[in-house]
Amino acid sequence: MRAETKTKLGNREVSSAVSQAVSEMLTDYLEEHPDDAKVIVQKVILAAQAGHAATKAREMVQRKTVMSVGGLPGKLSDCSEQDPTQCEVFLVEGDSAGGTAKQGRDRNFQAILPLRGKILNVEKAMQHKVFENEEIKNIYTALGVTIGTEEDSKALNLEKLRYHKVVIMCDADVDGSHIETLILTFFFRYMRELIEGGHVYIATPPLYLVKKGQKKQYAWIDKERDEIAASYSGGVSIQRYKGLGEMNAEQLWDTTMNPEFRTLRQITIENATETDRIFSMLMGDEVPPRREFIEKNAVYANIDT
Repeated sequence: MRAETKTKLGNREVSSAVSQAVSEMLTDYLEEHPDDAKVIVQKVILAAQAGHAATKAREMVQRKTVMSVGGLPGKLSDCSEQDPTQCEVFLVEGDSAGGTAKQGRDRNFQAILPLRGKILNVEKAMQHKVFENEEIKNIYTALGVTIGTEEDSKALNLEKLRYHKVVIMCDADVDGSHIETLILTFFFRYMRELIEGGHVYIATPPLYLVKKGQKKQYAWIDKERDEIAASYSGGVSIQRYKGLGEMNAEQLWDTTMNPEFRTLRQITIENATETDRIFSMLMGDEVPPRREFIEKNAVYANIDT
């Protein structure tokens, strides 16, 4: 149907006649196809139940966030600084890495929120399941942001954002990258204003520690590791970090958390439509487009996992 035809059919002068004609045709169709009618009714009921559950879940998150003075998530290790523009929070995968990060951080302005494993893939989850998820509720509460209703044009209110840097800090491996993507999917779908405000970053922990005697250097890529090893002229030991938990607190601070030496990648949205398409493809239910994307873009990928 052409756009101008739809506009004409939506005019006030014809809307009553159109509604009556559609109603009569739909009634006749459902009477003649009771199985289809049953499926449609079940889907309507399911959608209504899901909508009601999502509203209740949003209200619970909102209430917990607004009334959470002194009631921050139990696993959050907060910082002492009160100025949000000076504060940063690290979202860390697992208690082990979270413990190391707590020991290595600067408590004055750095907070740590450990997340339990891989958070919910919000691209595949119904909305009420998202707001009922414990890790996601903890993120909302820790950040101090408030959510509006479904009808609000701006769903997220950043006025009470407690940290102006939200840093995703995961292992430098495939699992860590997957967790980063899950968190970014959640931020893009439910906290896009956080990204648009320039508040979201990804930490870049090193992959290797290259040592010879008292000399040591960190490397973030294989080429850098090889160049450092060559410059030491033999007798080199190389440690491959399989996870943040393998670093001690001093190493994590020196390489990944210290503002003087660390590298943070700021997350931006250059093309919202294309970003939406990529998240849908990578995190949604359709496997073939995802497989094709991985085959074209990954240097190495085990696409069966």
